[in-house]
Amino acid sequence: MIDESRGIRVALAGIAALTATSALYSALRMGQALVFREPDPALVLYSAHAGYFWRAWTAAYLGIMVGFGAWVDSRANTARQARWLAKAIPAAATLAFAQSLAWP
Repeated sequence: MIDESRGIRVALAGIAALTATSALYSALRMGQALVFREPDPALVLYSAHAGYFWRAWTAAYLGIMVGFGAWVDSRANTARQARWLAKAIPAAATLAFAQSLAWP
């Protein structure tokens, strides 16, 4: 039987991981679009490097680390974690929206 506080901590960790993953993907996409120019996909016959998958896996890896850190920290600061996530979710959504407008 899972007690209520453990279930809340797991939920907060999952939300933190997903929020961080989406924000990190958007930040990686915007950073790479500004710093590195990718070739036109219509002109490239074959490429062993798929930028989307590398960004997605990197963001997922870092997001899982953030989720684990949130799970560890939520033992002592559950209410603070919830307040932080309430601010982080709209920020991540705004970042994703800005990225989708500028660099789809």
